[in-house]
Amino acid sequence: MTEEMLKRSRAAVTAMDLRNVEFRQGVIESLPIEDGSVDVVISDGVINLCADKRQVFAEILRVLRRGRRLQFAEIANGKGIPAGALRNVDRWTD
Repeated sequence: MTEEMLKRSRAAVTAMDLRNVEFRQGVIESLPIEDGSVDVVISDGVINLCADKRQVFAEILRVLRRGRRLQFAEIANGKGIPAGALRNVDRWTD
């Protein structure tokens, strides 16, 4: 995240009066976060930009608490969404 992105994100958190959101600047291959201290990792395009995806996922696994979740929207392969997935939202989280 750039400084401007952090500034805007922090302003949004303040405006919404959220108390459990935190932003830290770093690189995803070496997260500035303690082991097993995160409930959710959300990524929208960052993983796709990284050359060492194994390291990225190793870091995510390192920081997530046991049983927590990763939510990401990353890789576009140019193919359409299967019709079954469009009709069944439950399949989106498999």
